Amino acid sequence: MRILAIMLVTISGLLLPWPASAQQEPPYWASIDEPEARMRTGPSTEYPTMWIYKREKLPVKILARYKSWRKVEDHEGTQGWMHARLLSASRTGLVLATSGKPVAMRAMPAAGSKVIWRAEPGVVGSLTQCEKGWCLLDVTGRRGYISAADIWGDEALK
Repeated sequence: MRILAIMLVTISGLLLPWPASAQQEPPYWASIDEPEARMRTGPSTEYPTMWIYKREKLPVKILARYKSWRKVEDHEGTQGWMHARLLSASRTGLVLATSGKPVAMRAMPAAGSKVIWRAEPGVVGSLTQCEKGWCLLDVTGRRGYISAADIWGDEALK
C-alpha cells in the first residue's frame, strides 16, 4: 500500500503544471510582475543594476536562462538580467509610438472595422488571439483588435 501511495504522489507530481516561465526554452515572451524590477548586468545580485523598471506588466523578451535568472530584452533593445520572481508568463503588449498618435483598437481584426477605442503610445495591455497581423488587446477591460505593427510583444519567436 505504501508503494502505491508513493507511486501516486510521484505520478501526480509529473502531471501538475509548472509555471510557464519554468517550462519554456528561450526565446519567449514574459512581462514584469512587480511595481519595481531591477535589470542587472549579470545573473546575480552581485552585479550592478543597469535599469530600474517601475512599470508593472511591461512586456519583455526572454533570451536566456541561468538558474533563477533570465536574460531579458526590453522594447528599446536594452538587454540585461532579471530574477525570475520579478517576471510573469502573462502575455502583454506595449503600444508603440510609430505615428505619435493614438492607435485604433477595432471591433474586428480588419483595417476597415469600426474603431471602438484608441490607445495612446506607451499603453500596456494584455494580449490574446494574435494572428494574421492582429492581436486582441485588453487595456483595463477595454478590448479591441490592434494591428501587430502598432505593438511590441506579439511577434513569433524562435
